[in-house]
Amino acid sequence: MAVYDLTPVEVPKVETKYRSIKTALPVPESLPIFELLKQTEPRSMSGQPPVIWDRAEGCIVSDRWGNRWIDWSSGVLITNAGHGRKEITDALRDVIDHGLLASYVFVHERRARLTQMLRDISPDPATYRVFLMSTGSEATENCIKLSKTYALRKHGPKKKYFVTFDSAFHGRTMGAQLAGGNEKQKEWMVDRDRTFVQVPFPDGYKNEDTSFDLFLKTLSAQDVQPQDIAGVMTETYQGGGPDFLPPEYAQRLEALCRAHDIVMCYDEVQAGFGRTGRMFGYEHYGVRPDLIACGKGISSSLPISAVIGREDIMDLYAPGSMTSTHSGSPLPVAAAIASLEVVQKEHLAERAARLGEILIPELHRIQQKWPKVLGCVQGKGLVAGIQIVRPGTRIPDPDTALRINIACYQKGLLMFAPVGAGGECIKIAPPLTIPEDALRESIQVLQEAVDEVRGRTDASSVSSTV
Repeated sequence: MAVYDLTPVEVPKVETKYRSIKTALPVPESLPIFELLKQTEPRSMSGQPPVIWDRAEGCIVSDRWGNRWIDWSSGVLITNAGHGRKEITDALRDVIDHGLLASYVFVHERRARLTQMLRDISPDPATYRVFLMSTGSEATENCIKLSKTYALRKHGPKKKYFVTFDSAFHGRTMGAQLAGGNEKQKEWMVDRDRTFVQVPFPDGYKNEDTSFDLFLKTLSAQDVQPQDIAGVMTETYQGGGPDFLPPEYAQRLEALCRAHDIVMCYDEVQAGFGRTGRMFGYEHYGVRPDLIACGKGISSSLPISAVIGREDIMDLYAPGSMTSTHSGSPLPVAAAIASLEVVQKEHLAERAARLGEILIPELHRIQQKWPKVLGCVQGKGLVAGIQIVRPGTRIPDPDTALRINIACYQKGLLMFAPVGAGGECIKIAPPLTIPEDALRESIQVLQEAVDEVRGRTDASSVSSTV
C-alpha cells in the first residue's frame, strides 16, 4: 500500500485554465481531518494522495483552499460522464423532490427504464436480462453463483470448477477474492474452496506466453478437465496494467466455452460504458459473453451495479430468491439513466477512442525517453498505464512509481495511488469528457514529473558513486 507523507511541503505555485496549486501540500489546514480519520477509520481506508475533495466538476477536482487538479482517476473509473454532470444532479433532484428514496424490489418506473436501456446494449436484447445491485463485487459474485448453479442443474455436481486468471481483481468480498488472482488477498481464508482455480493471464509483458495452449496446460496440470468447468471469468482488461487479452486468445476461450457449455463471464466493472473506446470492452475481442458484470461507470456517481446475461441463466432462481436490498434503488437508478443517456447522446465511447489516439502514442513517447525504468505502456481509449520497473529489468519499482505519482499531485495532476501486484503501475483514467487541451496539458505534467524524478534519481546515483 502506498504511504503518503502528511508533512506539508512548499511546492511551486501553479495557475492554468485547469490547475491551481496555491498552498503547501498537503494543505496544513487539512491535517486535522486526516488525523480524525486516522482515529475513526481502519487504516485500510488511507493510502491515496492527501487531497480533501470538496468539489468536482468535469475533469477537475478542487479542495476548499483554492487548489485544483486535473483528475486522472475518475474517482476509481466511476465518472465516465464527468464529475457533477448537471443531467445527473437534475435527475437526482427530481427523485428527491418526488419523494421516493428507497423501494427494495418493489417496482418503480425508472427501474424498468434502466433495465430496458441496459438490455438494449446487451449482446442480444431479445434474450438477455438485467439484474440490478449495488457494487461491482456483488455483480461478480452473482456471476459466480449463476455459473455454478447453471452447471449443477444442467450437468450435475462434477461440473463445478470456476476458472479465473492470475493477478485478476474481481472485488473484496469472499467469493470475489476467491475468484481473484492475488494470493495475499486470500491468506485470511486459510481453507479455501478448491473449485476456484487460476491460470496465467496472457498480458505479453509479465507473462510473455500469450498462447491459449498455456490455459489448457495449466488446467490439465491441476487435473481440471474442460467438461468439468462450470464457468470462466475474465476482466476485459486487468486493472494493474491495464492488460488486455489478445483477441485470438479471447476467441479461443469462447470456442472452448461453447464446446463444453461453460458459462463465459466478462467483468466489465472497470471497462464498461465507453472507457475503452467501445460501449463495452469485450467488443474489442469479437466475442459474446454469457454474463456481463457492470459497475463503476454505470452511473458516473452513485453506487449501482448490474449483471447482464442470458435469459436461461438469469432466470434460474425463483421470485424473491435472488435479490439485493438496494436492487434498483430510485436514486442510483436515476443517476444511471441520466449517465447512460449522456454517454450515448455525446458518443463518449467514440470520443474516448479518439482521445486515446492522442493519449497512448504520447505515453509511448514518454516511455521511449526512459525505457529502462518505464517498462511497459498499455491502454485503449481513456484507460492506460505505465509500469515502473527497476532499471533494465521487469521487476516492479513501487518507490519510483510513488515518487512520480506525488510529483504529479504537487503539480496539479491527480491520480489514485499506483496499482498493480507490486504497486508499480501509474494508472491513467480521466473522465471521458476531458477536453482535448486538458488532456494534452496533463500529459505534459506527467512528462515533467517523470523527467524530474528520473533526474533526481540519476543525480543521486552519480553522487553516491563519487
